[in-house]
Amino acid sequence: GVLLNHLIKRKEKKDKKENLIKSSVLPFCIFLIFGFAENELTKNEQFVVEIKSEIILPYSPIEVYETIKSVDTLDAEKPFLMKLDLPIPQKCILEEEKIGGIRTCYFEGGQIVEKITELEKGKVLKMDVIDYQLTGRKWLGFKEAIYLFDELENGQTKMTRITTYSSELYPRFYWRPLEKIGIEQEHEYVFSNLKKDLKIK
Repeated sequence: GVLLNHLIKRKEKKDKKENLIKSSVLPFCIFLIFGFAENELTKNEQFVVEIKSEIILPYSPIEVYETIKSVDTLDAEKPFLMKLDLPIPQKCILEEEKIGGIRTCYFEGGQIVEKITELEKGKVLKMDVIDYQLTGRKWLGFKEAIYLFDELENGQTKMTRITTYSSELYPRFYWRPLEKIGIEQEHEYVFSNLKKDLKIK
């Protein structure tokens, strides 16, 4: 009985070791294969990605627009990833409220400079990113920042925030979902601060 028990345990340990090796190496091999295939198919083309987030607020489109166009201080509960390594926006200053006007957003460790390309108060605020300097974010190329304001029933507003960017990180099937989560958390932080500022006004 003791001998039989010893042989069974020995076989179980061997099986566990083999299963551990398979479970460790197989995902890595699959990752390499997909990464190589994507690289060959795309030849590292630069893709422009659009991330969209929406929020419904119990305020008029003009009230929401006036509050978001320029923000003296962003101070809200930080989403999980922003507590780790995501850049934290501190304030956004609008120099001139017109087509061609400059809006600068300051972060911990850098800034993003935007130029207004389309402006209709309470409807749309569309900006091209003309310069950005964010520490440790050289692989991201920010393109556009867009705010859309849609009036709903009962005086509510649906605000849509769109960030358009390019990325040099590959394989894309791995990095794109992570980038999406990161940018959505940035949006969430801005939304939280916006709700706080609207309550104060």
